[in-house]
Amino acid sequence: MNEHLLEVNGLHVSFDTYAGEVKAVRGVDFYLDGGETLAIVGESGCGKSVTVQTIMRLNPEPPAAIRGGSILYKGEDLTKKTDKEMRAYRGKEFSMIFQDAMTSLNPVSRIGRQMSEAIRIHEKDVTREEAKARAIEMLGKVGLSNPETVYRRYPHTLSGGQRQRVMIAMALCCHPSILLADEPTTALDVTTQAQILKLMKDIQKDTGCGIILITHNLGVVARMAERVAVMYAGQIVEKGALSDIFYHPKHPYTWGLLGSMPDMQESRSTRLTAIPGSPPDLFAPPKGCGFAPRCPYCMEVCLSHAPGETPVAPGHTSRCWLLDERAGNHVKPPVGRDAELVTEEMKAYRESIAEGGKENV
Repeated sequence: MNEHLLEVNGLHVSFDTYAGEVKAVRGVDFYLDGGETLAIVGESGCGKSVTVQTIMRLNPEPPAAIRGGSILYKGEDLTKKTDKEMRAYRGKEFSMIFQDAMTSLNPVSRIGRQMSEAIRIHEKDVTREEAKARAIEMLGKVGLSNPETVYRRYPHTLSGGQRQRVMIAMALCCHPSILLADEPTTALDVTTQAQILKLMKDIQKDTGCGIILITHNLGVVARMAERVAVMYAGQIVEKGALSDIFYHPKHPYTWGLLGSMPDMQESRSTRLTAIPGSPPDLFAPPKGCGFAPRCPYCMEVCLSHAPGETPVAPGHTSRCWLLDERAGNHVKPPVGRDAELVTEEMKAYRESIAEGGKENV
């Protein structure tokens, strides 16, 4: 069996605060191969960003602490690396596109200086002129007109879409193997969103890099990902191929996410299905299933024992007691939104954009 490019096994991450220990990530497992896109989806606060920032060791330690598990990159366990050793990986092997480009770029430094500095830090033999030429070339590759002009400008003089393209150009300057994108299209208009997503896919085809995409937008997932991990309360509750998650979901939380998607074909008076309740307090995670208090199918065992990872199909697993043979055959999607209808809608949507016929996401 070939070794995965990146493999995360049993990752636990906590934050020590004055109020106590926040168990932000609780036993996360996934892998990434070169040239593929893995989407991590879930509501705010479920641990998506903490997970990918831990891969690059960007969470300040302390208060953050890796309590267990491993992060294997080409066989090397990154959890054992010192901060000094990790500097050789950040930017060179891993690059990250943050949610808000304006707060990620230095506001008092020109774009060109920031890009050239990143290149020369990781490649000591590159001259200033060579770094400048590569930066301008990369700015042109991400679709910015007049890259020489952009090279000399400050971040505040660019639009949101232009700044995000600059972030992508900076992330790709040193030809990383893995690109981590933390909601890269948030706060952008739909046209710019579509352009950024197309740009990322084109770059992936050219470079063969793997992409981990964090998002709550299932339309973006449908367009970008080959595999999906659904995250809730610091755990991955379901993961599998895109078709498995969208067409054959097995976890009630996944049903809820799909059911909450607006349908343009329905009447304006039709109400969306909302997931009741709130996520659990990760200061004191629940003893059983984290989704149990909000689940319409909650059983007594769900409150007292955490479900294990159950194989559903090759590469498709789910953490839910409903998959246990003792649960019976009463499992069905929540009332109000038929899961088969939802997945057919997603299938039609994906087909409509597959050939570039629909650019807005």
